[in-house]
Amino acid sequence: MSLKEQLFADLKTAMKEKDAVRKDTIQLVRSGILQIEKDNKVELDDDGVIEVVTKQLKSRRDSLPEFEKSGRTDLIEKLNQEIDILLGYLPEQLSEIEIQTIVEEAIKETGASSIKEMGKVMAVITPKVKGRADNKIVGSFVKKMLQGNQ
Repeated sequence: MSLKEQLFADLKTAMKEKDAVRKDTIQLVRSGILQIEKDNKVELDDDGVIEVVTKQLKSRRDSLPEFEKSGRTDLIEKLNQEIDILLGYLPEQLSEIEIQTIVEEAIKETGASSIKEMGKVMAVITPKVKGRADNKIVGSFVKKMLQGNQ
């Protein structure tokens, strides 16, 4: 079953179970998929769907600190539920040790020695971690290791 089919099946289940948070989250993902498919006149495969889910996840993670500042525990709780739901559609996330190993290999592969070459390193890493790690975390590892090399 493709990821799009899984989303549709989960949407039906969420509607039957009256799980509003899951239903709303899946509908947002599905609308993002449909928008891209209509705009680009393409049929998204699982990789494309993972990109949409990753963008949705990133937007929620980015808004979480603002919600925490406001002190609205109801919204924070809902946002955390949405994040958990979205993580369920992504491949297993890499651990920090796995990310560190990938970053070390990419630095060796590119021969990067300064922070100025971070873009070159990230270009090698991004396809390897796509959908399996947050680019902010990966970027912080790259930055830390390149600054340590100087």
